[in-house]
Amino acid sequence: MRSSSVRASSALCGLLFAAALAGCGAKTAAPPPVPTVTVATPLRMNVVDWDDYVGQFVAVDSVDIRPRVTGYLVGVAFRDGDYVAKGQRLFTIDPRPYQAALDQAKGLEARAEATLINAKAQAARGQTLLAAHAISQQAYDALIAAQGQAAADLGSAQAAVRAQALTLSFTTVTAPISGRVSDRRVAPGNLVTADSTILTNIVNLDPIRFAFTGSEALYLKYQRENAAGTRASSRRSANPVEIQLQDEPGYRWKGHMDFVDNAMDTGSGTIRGRAVVANPTHFLTPGMFGHMRLLGSGSYPALLIPDRAVVTDQERQVVFVVGSDSVARMQPVDLGPLTDGLRVVRRGIGPGDRVVIDGVQRAQGGHKVKTVDGRIVATPPTPKPMDPGPPASTATSADSAR
Repeated sequence: MRSSSVRASSALCGLLFAAALAGCGAKTAAPPPVPTVTVATPLRMNVVDWDDYVGQFVAVDSVDIRPRVTGYLVGVAFRDGDYVAKGQRLFTIDPRPYQAALDQAKGLEARAEATLINAKAQAARGQTLLAAHAISQQAYDALIAAQGQAAADLGSAQAAVRAQALTLSFTTVTAPISGRVSDRRVAPGNLVTADSTILTNIVNLDPIRFAFTGSEALYLKYQRENAAGTRASSRRSANPVEIQLQDEPGYRWKGHMDFVDNAMDTGSGTIRGRAVVANPTHFLTPGMFGHMRLLGSGSYPALLIPDRAVVTDQERQVVFVVGSDSVARMQPVDLGPLTDGLRVVRRGIGPGDRVVIDGVQRAQGGHKVKTVDGRIVATPPTPKPMDPGPPASTATSADSAR
């Protein structure tokens, strides 16, 4: 009886276990939830392309000031770093030796003038005597020749006076251009040599030039656009440029192109270019670096999307486009520059495509998504006042402000 009960209990347990397994097999895993993404059609807007360059400001004119006479420096008439006007006195070289030479030349001029007066009187008297047959024709001709020689000697003496006066004027060294002067390189009391010693340097600051180099590809692009009549320069007198300094948030300085070199540099494959920028406050100075953008195209209609909507897939850029069946598909795109916080899309999407702009990380190509309508809005940069920023980290000491 006991063995029969045991067998019955074992059979019952086996049936219950099989039923439990059958019940577990009947349940299936719940499908994953459909991700929610925000979609919007691309923003349509007219844009203008700019090409970026890095360059350096240079002076339109830079002049090394050298003396034109040799002598001892006796005076400096400017402060280092001053802005000087054209013709302003800068240095004085001891004029006394040159004043003495001028006085000597004037004495020789007076002597030559007296000699000429006497020669003229002798010639007039000889003409009277010749008429009276008191002297020979040969004697009269000698008097006329002496008069001519005296006139030539006077002309030579007068030229010597002018030369000495010019040399004396060179003892005052003046500014040949208006601009900012550097420091004095020679102190009073030192001997300076004509056309050799550099006394200082002057650069003019308004306007100022911005020099840069461009690649051969960009040069070809501009040339082809000019030939096709599609470039802005075909409709304007000069290509506008905008320049940003290293501590500025935007492109504050405006100018225009004024020069492109006549040959490519065979070593670097680049060509030199130059722009002119107004600098009425003399804030810009030669040697400063900046980022310049040059007008790269005329205005054209473009499609724009947020940069966050773009995904890198190996070596290509793609966006997710949601069709009418709510399925997200990867679409390769050809991107352009950023403008007003949005990325220009040159090829790959149409104006009516619904592009995923938020939740891109949740979308998968070929899978359904739940969409929420959004809107793409351009955000033009707002100009900010110049901020000197925090103190430099290289300061060696500080004191409390009072």
